[in-house]
Amino acid sequence: MSEARLPDFIVFGAVKAATTWIQAQLEANPDVFMPAPEPHFFSRDYDAGMAAYARWFADARGDQRVGEKSADYLAHPRAPGRIAAWLPDVRLVAQLRNPIDRAYSDYKMLYRRGTVRGAPEDYLSSLDNPQPRFLQDGLYARHLAHWFDQFDGDRILLILHEDVRRDPRGTVDRVSTHIGVAPRFSEQAAARRVNDGAARLLPLPLRTMLAPLKRSVAPLRGTAWFEGVRGTIARDVAYPPLSDALRARLADFYADDVERLSRMIGRPLDHWLTPRRAAA
Repeated sequence: MSEARLPDFIVFGAVKAATTWIQAQLEANPDVFMPAPEPHFFSRDYDAGMAAYARWFADARGDQRVGEKSADYLAHPRAPGRIAAWLPDVRLVAQLRNPIDRAYSDYKMLYRRGTVRGAPEDYLSSLDNPQPRFLQDGLYARHLAHWFDQFDGDRILLILHEDVRRDPRGTVDRVSTHIGVAPRFSEQAAARRVNDGAARLLPLPLRTMLAPLKRSVAPLRGTAWFEGVRGTIARDVAYPPLSDALRARLADFYADDVERLSRMIGRPLDHWLTPRRAAA
């Protein structure tokens, strides 16, 4: 075990944009160390102090590039300044997803957890709702402006969710090169479904009852008998659909920000706002 270090790179968002997939690919590279949970230090736990943050990286080898992923940093108003103050030379990676699909996917994540129970219209029609993050987190140009105020543009790599779908290996190569490691693509990590809204789940009452045992049974996940037992109980989640009318309303909500983002990154993004069924 080496002396604790601070990150050389941070994957900082967006929530529900496949950042967990990127982390899984980087973790498969022996030249990279990342803590499995999201530290959320520069957003939620900043008052714990830098010594507490450094403990997340205490197991990194001296020859590894050290990083972390906390997807909520992107939209947090104080995270860019905090990171710039402590880690001025850090390399940054942000993955962005069609904000309409991102908002609906975020809604579905909390729906399957039981945090929200109403229809999408209750949460995605306006910012005046109990979960304004569903809409606010997708205002990428607004959020990125704070990051570009703190960091030179060459320190921030922006990739799109569709880049991962179209060219997963090339995306891993770009991220790896940006953070300073030789690219290594993991077919196993690429095939694994992470944070998948289509995954079958145990019924909510049973998940609530078993929640205190989650950490204890974690080592059993993936074993044939554990997955066999789980498969007999797990059920598909029936999500309330995103209507065409609500999708059109969301397109109007995000139109100005998407246009601004398109100019910011030099890529056309009109397809984000065209009518179609939301992705999972």
